[in-house]
Amino acid sequence: MILKQKRSFYFAISALVFAILSIVGISASIAQADSNEKPKVTIVATGGTIAGEASSRASFTSYRAGSIPMDEMLEYIQPEISEHVDVDVIQFGNSGSGGYTLEEFHELTLVVEDALEEADGVVVTSGTDTMEEFAYWLDLTVQSQKPVVMTGAMRPWSSEGEMVLGADGPANLYNSILLAGSQSTFCFGTVLMLNDEIHAAKDVTKADTYRMDTFESPNNGPLGFIDGMNISTDRAPARVQSCGDLDEWMTPFDMTEVEAEDLARTEIVYTYQNAGGEAITAFAEAGVDGIVTAGTGAGGISSAQRAAQNDAIENHDVVFATSSRTGAGNVYGGRDQIIAANDLIPQKARILLTLGLTYAPDNTEQVAEWFHTIGNPQFNATNVDHDDEYPTWQNNAIYVAGDRVWYEGVLYEAKWWTVNDIPSESGEWDVWKVVESEVTAS
Repeated sequence: MILKQKRSFYFAISALVFAILSIVGISASIAQADSNEKPKVTIVATGGTIAGEASSRASFTSYRAGSIPMDEMLEYIQPEISEHVDVDVIQFGNSGSGGYTLEEFHELTLVVEDALEEADGVVVTSGTDTMEEFAYWLDLTVQSQKPVVMTGAMRPWSSEGEMVLGADGPANLYNSILLAGSQSTFCFGTVLMLNDEIHAAKDVTKADTYRMDTFESPNNGPLGFIDGMNISTDRAPARVQSCGDLDEWMTPFDMTEVEAEDLARTEIVYTYQNAGGEAITAFAEAGVDGIVTAGTGAGGISSAQRAAQNDAIENHDVVFATSSRTGAGNVYGGRDQIIAANDLIPQKARILLTLGLTYAPDNTEQVAEWFHTIGNPQFNATNVDHDDEYPTWQNNAIYVAGDRVWYEGVLYEAKWWTVNDIPSESGEWDVWKVVESEVTAS
């Protein structure tokens, strides 16, 4: 992969430092920065409620989203923000979040990456309705370790030039710029910041229609908080383990390698009591590449949907990702052209499925592997090589039947438990003593 940005030794060291600080939960304060040179942050504005014009100062629900240019909004938090950060603006668009296409998402990634060539961080503003999808798309596609922060608002900005009572947009914008400039989320990928909370793009979802604390991360909770000038990161996304190693840290989904019109088409089908299979059949006959099923419990679908799914696979070569409509928890298993989405909610599983089928359109095994790794990253202390004589995954490990083990790029499933302390007679570990067979689904 051709890297768009050459990283200096400084950035590699900085990345490691920020990752360590984040993991151990040390608070950062931008006001305590040693350098006299202020960080540069670029705002990429796309509209949404944060740029909304209300019908009155007391109107929280009646407004026109995407009405106010970011330049005007930025003036409101001056001169305070410029005391800490140098800010410039790219007005990408000014619409509600649901009005954007994946082709425009493709362009947004390129704009963000271009801004990061010079900026120390980027803030992307959008509407909150699909902000979690904006954030996860950028998390998977931006090929830079510099901070990318999504923000928006639950109440409109102003009415006829006067600030809406209790508007949350100004504080969210101010805090997001501080967060991006602080470098506290270096190597985190894209994060979302609203209501003083920092969330991982993969984990976060909108959980309420109107409340200002609408964003939650059901499985893991927020990454941290911002309180005035104090930024606390109590945990970090698993990808910080690769901080400083761009080849390992980046995903394969480089938008410079595909055209927007070549993105795979994917859809979502919801499951409910006695659900019919017609939606799956219609999507398959329309030529979609993949379908995410939002199933009950751990991913179950109705018998009619199952029959339609089997037909779509056999006669239309559709690839499926199985997720849950519950909003939290994992979906396991998978077979053939049915991939387990792990803990990804349906709308995020669709984004990963879109990218997977775009970059590996004829390789379901590869797409399944991306769901298992990129879509379900884990902190793994066994990556530390305690003994060069054996592969690192063997050291001091116990595998139970059903456990999945990576060995030389191949995913295996354990047949019985064993303690990996005895090599085979040849002096090399006999992998077939601890595995039953290769598996092709995550």
